[in-house]
Amino acid sequence: MNTSLSLRLGIVYALLGASAAHAADNADVEGTLEQVIVSATRRDEDLQRVPLAVSIVSGADLERANRTAVGALATEVPTVNFRTQSSNKDTSLFIRGVGTISTSPGVESSVSTVIDGVVYGARGQATLDLLDLERVEVLRGPQGTLFGKNASAGVVSIVTRTPDAETAGYVDVSYFGGGDELRVRSGLSGALSDSVTASLTGLYATYDGNVTNVYNGETVNGYRHTGARAKFAIEPSDDIKISLSADFVHSNDNVPTVIAGTTLTAYPSGVVTQNPGFAAAVGPVVPGPENRRINSDMNTHVEDDNWGVSGQVDWSLGDYTLTSITAYRSWQNTQFQDGDRLSQIYQQFPRSHDRGDLDFEQYSQELRIASPQGGLIDYVAGLYWFRGVDEETYRRNVTRCTGSTTPAIAPGAIPCVAGSATFIDDFGRADYGTRNTNYAAFGEATFNITGDFRAILGARWTHDNLSYNHARVSSATPTNSPPGIRIGYASFGSHSEDGYSGRTGVQYDLTDSITSYATYSRGYKGPAYNVYFNMQAIDTPVLAPEESDSYEVGLKSRLFGNRVTANLALFDTTYDNYQANFFDLVGTSVVTRLINAGEVNTRGAEVDFTVRPLPQLTLSGGLAYIEARIEDFNCPPGAASSCAVNGKPLPYSPDWKGNVRGNYTIPLSALGNWDLELGTDYSWQSDTQYDIAQAPDAIQDAYGIWNASVAFVEAEQGWRASVLVKNITDQSYSTFLGAGANNITRVVPRDDRRYFGISVRKDFR
Repeated sequence: MNTSLSLRLGIVYALLGASAAHAADNADVEGTLEQVIVSATRRDEDLQRVPLAVSIVSGADLERANRTAVGALATEVPTVNFRTQSSNKDTSLFIRGVGTISTSPGVESSVSTVIDGVVYGARGQATLDLLDLERVEVLRGPQGTLFGKNASAGVVSIVTRTPDAETAGYVDVSYFGGGDELRVRSGLSGALSDSVTASLTGLYATYDGNVTNVYNGETVNGYRHTGARAKFAIEPSDDIKISLSADFVHSNDNVPTVIAGTTLTAYPSGVVTQNPGFAAAVGPVVPGPENRRINSDMNTHVEDDNWGVSGQVDWSLGDYTLTSITAYRSWQNTQFQDGDRLSQIYQQFPRSHDRGDLDFEQYSQELRIASPQGGLIDYVAGLYWFRGVDEETYRRNVTRCTGSTTPAIAPGAIPCVAGSATFIDDFGRADYGTRNTNYAAFGEATFNITGDFRAILGARWTHDNLSYNHARVSSATPTNSPPGIRIGYASFGSHSEDGYSGRTGVQYDLTDSITSYATYSRGYKGPAYNVYFNMQAIDTPVLAPEESDSYEVGLKSRLFGNRVTANLALFDTTYDNYQANFFDLVGTSVVTRLINAGEVNTRGAEVDFTVRPLPQLTLSGGLAYIEARIEDFNCPPGAASSCAVNGKPLPYSPDWKGNVRGNYTIPLSALGNWDLELGTDYSWQSDTQYDIAQAPDAIQDAYGIWNASVAFVEAEQGWRASVLVKNITDQSYSTFLGAGANNITRVVPRDDRRYFGISVRKDFR
């Protein structure tokens, strides 16, 4: 680890440790912080005693702030970032600068999403609206020992609410301007019998968007979502607890990529290429970094159905607990993409319209046993099985002007001569899919050597069976297919791999209120295939597993009579055979290809805190400094971009990122039991490179977002009414920037501009 960084952050250790003695002498239960229980070690434990770097976000806080999707965690947790795309199947989570960017179903995510103990096996599958949230736990760094599959960078563990035995319900209605966003949530819970409680939650949400399509005057970049979750808690005896759940979300999103520029800068030469022809073709839209207009003759949108059922049984065997989690999930996704992003066909810019259909299903079974706590050895051990089946079809229809030879960089946009446009099926259709079967055995033990000193040892064996199929057909004789594209041929492949991951370390309680830990973790992400529309012979070999070695030291503290919690983590993680997309040439066409990109490293420091100086005031926040860098890049043959990227940042990883939030409650005694709640939060991040090839045009400048709210609350009668303002300073930014052949594109976030909203909730008991 960087010596100067360690020295500077070591001072923080000393300051936290010096305040420990003061804590015991200032204990006062009034206005203290509540204990937070997490399941990061696969059993319920106090957050401040768990030897892991864990961030907690309450479901109630997310709902009140209108942040109800996984991507919203990027504004809540400084070490989390999120890649947004037109299709949710191409989105990705990043923790500590590491994530997976690929359209291939043959590669796993580096960040695992787990909902109520069920691992979601496909990227994009977990970007649905989150219903009935209790909390979200973000486990930072490799978590392969206990969570296994696709957890080499971390885990986002989502816990939903347990049904309440008392009959209760609620209705929550929110409306936000800047695109007419309406969200309606309602829920009901209660006892069905002496041993059965149940809850049902429903969602209806609609948002017109904040991007204008000048072609037809429509507003896009919005969504239509409906969903429901049902959960049953059954206790047939004192020794057996059963939880059954089912959920469904239907989504229709129309998220386009917006033209942010037509002047491209090459890396590392700095050569600038002007594209006046494309600038003219996209008119009257004026490209720019804050552009929110498109000129497209196709409705780019995604239709998505995501549903599943699961059952968990906890059986007490004396002091031991045997847990079984059985789950099935299904995901259907259809995307329609305007590849040319134009309103008509030009001689130098053919029309390209795509459709992709995805059908994914997964089956999983976990069986584990947890020992009683407090003895010489506490342990969790188990077996895991997973099977995922993905089938996809992708079609690309290209329409060109007959006999066009006009180059793309011509000074003007030249439409086709009337009647000369001819349909040419240049790229046709590809049918492809993957099968992934995963077996694992795992265990982790804590050795309580003394009351203050503990040792940790855990390991996991994983066996992966991965196979793929791919077939490319065309309904017409292709005239411009790049060399190497095998039209009318099929390929198949399969591979098996054994992988090992684990964790070892020590934990020492410096005082009753401060604990420290030091761990080493071995991470593993399984083999991969680069399966996609343009798959070629070069893509058929299997990619090697991605493996990591991670070192972490941490300090967790409760101070000043439990009015302050402050946590610090220092880490250094190296990834070998890093699986990443990079630009390659196929003939004259640029494609992105999944490769073993070599060695990357992420190191840094994370601090998070919660302070309650007054019973009515709570302050919290976090700060992360992360150097996520490419150490030794493995340049692929025929790369379309420069491979001079060693020492450069990994995509979606700002060096600095932090947030702070405050909530202050003012009793309104003159109005009875009403309270006034004032809330505000601010998040900031430094410059962020979105492209592993280091395109200068794909850098988002540093920015900060400030939000605030005012709420009137009457807890006894269950009323809450609030007014919210998002992006107070009207800061524009992009959650994606990409440099293409002729232009730079951006994805416009929901809060790209200031907007206001109101929310009213009524709880019934």
